[in-house]
Amino acid sequence: MNTEPTRSNLPGDPNCPICHGIGFVRQDLPIDHPDFGRMTVCTCRQKDAVTSAQQRLFAQSNLAALSAMTFETFKAEGRRGLSDQHLQSLRTARTQAQQFAATLPGWLVIEGGYGCGKTHLAAAIANHAVSLGVPTLFLTVPDLLDWMRFAYSDPGATFEQRFEEIRNVRLLVLDDLGTQNATAWAQEKLFQILDYRYLHRLPLVITTNLEPGDLDGRIRSRLQDVTLVTTLKISAPDYRTGSNEAEQSLLSTLNLLNDRTFGNFSMREPDRLPTDVQRSLEKSFRAAQEFAERPRGWLVLMGTYGCGKTHLAAAIGNYRAAGGEEPLFVVVPDLLDHLRAAFSPNSTQSYDRLFEEVRNARLLILDDLSTQSATPWAREKLYQIINHRYNASLPMVITTASSLDEIDPRIQSRLLDSRLCKIYAILAPAYRAATAPLKRPRTTRSSKTS
Repeated sequence: MNTEPTRSNLPGDPNCPICHGIGFVRQDLPIDHPDFGRMTVCTCRQKDAVTSAQQRLFAQSNLAALSAMTFETFKAEGRRGLSDQHLQSLRTARTQAQQFAATLPGWLVIEGGYGCGKTHLAAAIANHAVSLGVPTLFLTVPDLLDWMRFAYSDPGATFEQRFEEIRNVRLLVLDDLGTQNATAWAQEKLFQILDYRYLHRLPLVITTNLEPGDLDGRIRSRLQDVTLVTTLKISAPDYRTGSNEAEQSLLSTLNLLNDRTFGNFSMREPDRLPTDVQRSLEKSFRAAQEFAERPRGWLVLMGTYGCGKTHLAAAIGNYRAAGGEEPLFVVVPDLLDHLRAAFSPNSTQSYDRLFEEVRNARLLILDDLSTQSATPWAREKLYQIINHRYNASLPMVITTASSLDEIDPRIQSRLLDSRLCKIYAILAPAYRAATAPLKRPRTTRSSKTS
């Protein structure tokens, strides 16, 4: 029987000029070399191995399901409810993502709300890399962790093999960082992967809807290295709905107050108010105008009901909205009602999504912060929102008829940080009772009140 190999079953490329199809070569080495006489895999088989690895990574990435997500199909124009600011944000994001895909220089972090297009851009980068033959792995972070857990019981690969493959793949794309189950094991494995790629400067793309302050401290420190990491923020609403779900349910308050502007704010009749009362009204008005021009830090307006603080807060919101922004104006009791309703198992609105949209709003205006939200649950939710914005230095406007001593001490401590917060007390009485005796708001912290 003829046992000579045919051209069809040779292990290597039959046309390879090096091994002539054998698949192995013996290197010409000195007799004392440790590899003398040892057969090594020919480069023609190594190319096959690389191609096989790329195909396997592509299959594991599920990129086939995302093949339509390219730079050509990423359209900023034509989406509903987009302001000029949104359109510019999307165009800039697409351009920066294309530039990154061309050379894969370090890490790219794409931040934005649900449905803004960040996954599309990440997939476009991955698809472009695959088209150039770059070994690429695209996974959501929860899928990545599940994939590693499965390796413990997978007869086809050990955990160590899979872990090394993830750490060393030429391009790794992690979608939805922050949505994973934050067990100690998951956090540690994720950090080990990111830290390895950080130390070896391997290309990485990350998408997240979280602020850096909400991420694990070790991961956050890597993402803040400007010598390696480029951060791309997309400020556009959910393309699936054309507008933001939280804004649809909560911004109606601002819609009802769309007639409140700085132009129609009444400064009363100066001769009917004491000088210090009139001055407090004027100072608050100027402070609100300045904040509307350049929202930085926090502005707190204190005063009795009907004194004009809600008008000024709404005027700030309407001014920013006219410029293309989407400030979130909420009455605190209404906000808590929305959160309670969303927390119900029968709710059609995601509690987590609503909570994230509120605490990460570009500009949050909280009207009527007072003592009626006195349940432990309400105090905790309100504190979490305010504390997050404090740590992230996100702009906020607060109105209250309460004194500082009547506010949750944890919130009070944030309001008393003069580096971030400016407090203005409106001493004027309610418009509807301008002739009634004046009741001055009690701050008990006069040294911190403007």
